[in-house]
Amino acid sequence: MGSAENEKGCAPVTPARYAHLAVGLLERGAIAHPGRTAVVDEWGSVTYAGLFERAQRLASGLLDRGLGGRAAVVVAEKSADALVAFFGTLMAGGFYAPVAPDAPAGRAGGVWRRLDGPVVIAHEATARSARELFPLADVLLVEELVASDVNEPALERAAREAVSTDPAYVLFTSGSTGEPKGVAVSHLAVLDFVGSFVSTFGIGPDDVLGNQAPLDFDVSVKDVYGALAAGACVALLPRRLFSSPAELVERIVEWRVTVLVWAVAALCLVSGLNALDHVVPSRVRLVLFSGEVMPLEHLRRWMGCLPGATFANLYGPTEITCNCLFHVVERDRTYPESIPLGAPFPNRRVLLLDEEGRQVTRRGGVGEICVGGPSVALGYYADPERTSRSFVRSPLDSALPVTLYRTGDLARIGGDGELYFCGRRDNQVKHLGHRIELEEIDAAFERQAGVERCRCAYDVERHRICAFFEGTADPGALREAVAALLPGAVVPTRIERVDGMPLTRNGKVDRRALLRGLVGQRGRRGQMGGSHA
Repeated sequence: MGSAENEKGCAPVTPARYAHLAVGLLERGAIAHPGRTAVVDEWGSVTYAGLFERAQRLASGLLDRGLGGRAAVVVAEKSADALVAFFGTLMAGGFYAPVAPDAPAGRAGGVWRRLDGPVVIAHEATARSARELFPLADVLLVEELVASDVNEPALERAAREAVSTDPAYVLFTSGSTGEPKGVAVSHLAVLDFVGSFVSTFGIGPDDVLGNQAPLDFDVSVKDVYGALAAGACVALLPRRLFSSPAELVERIVEWRVTVLVWAVAALCLVSGLNALDHVVPSRVRLVLFSGEVMPLEHLRRWMGCLPGATFANLYGPTEITCNCLFHVVERDRTYPESIPLGAPFPNRRVLLLDEEGRQVTRRGGVGEICVGGPSVALGYYADPERTSRSFVRSPLDSALPVTLYRTGDLARIGGDGELYFCGRRDNQVKHLGHRIELEEIDAAFERQAGVERCRCAYDVERHRICAFFEGTADPGALREAVAALLPGAVVPTRIERVDGMPLTRNGKVDRRALLRGLVGQRGRRGQMGGSHA
């Protein structure tokens, strides 16, 4: 699965044929700066020209086999050759869907059914996993496909037939029914978002983006396509390093990383285990975080370690192509209401709508975040029912069928006029007649001394709110402190100190797992840190 290559002997780059497609960002780099490093991984590095040529060869291999224009599931670890499979699939006129080699079999089966028997591409190292996950597929190997000769006429024809509103990728996210939802994102959406993302944060050719997210999670889109758009380098940090924070920070230093676009939980992992006390990644100049509310204590640790760096909060679900709102953190601001979601990226329309579909504009008002613009996803692949529920016609525009994506996230317009996240509609619980946002309780705990991070969950069986926190605070004292901030019905019945937060695969805290751990330790004090009130 090595990705080191020699630029000599690479096929010449033809005049731009992919400018209307997401892979055109790679093509542009291969023409403008062919010898610049595009990707670094555990096995070496690859230049823009080398990455482009390998993608052309893989695309030609697909086209020669009559597999152009198809959905391709890519089963691979994070590597340059995984990106070769992505880009080659696009050059062949298809779209890709990343699936982790250790994905649950049931989830893989849902992907297979939803995509109706896609092409499956894997490395030699992940071929066995791919065959186990997709037993009905004839698994194609990257190593064999990139040995194909470049078929210029076939590539030209495939590029000419593709349009920018075709899907570039489908990312599968968890569905409430257990069946994964395939979010289909177009080339146009990728190009529109990535261009504004790079320009907003001034990412340039001298930057190295240290990729944290798995390639089947949309945060990685910012790393991969953002690097290509800026003519920069993406460094694919191995997944195993996120179980060894000190080694992870050392690798960031070694690979000269300058930009981190990470999930909040990944940043908290590093700061929570004091990895920044030993090695300082001093070249990092930009830290962008998303996925959850950033605990202020962890943010202060990172900002203290990197006094010259810019930090920004990003917001947006997969369905709107990465992000629609951002807020650059002000170092001299106390943020008593937590960090705001910020302002829209260019070419995004962000609205708050109430339950009757009316726009919320007053200070203190709460509504569902709804997003419009060209970066909104095409919908859920082969799933018209769920698509129709979430991708809706704007109730504010009766003259034309303008589409909005209903995020399911709630926000409040603060006294300062800024938007503040205040929970998920599905994290809103009814308890003793009160409608409660669990995130509101999290925030109250995180304001207390000795609390580094808090996440709450609702125990439906026992009709109680449970709070789980990392830190040194006394649970009994915490109860008294948060009771001064929250209505009595909202104060958690159970307050539990934990050594660490369990995470979902996409890097968010798994509230259900916290609750399962509590249920599992009934009668076994100390299983999760041992303290409760």
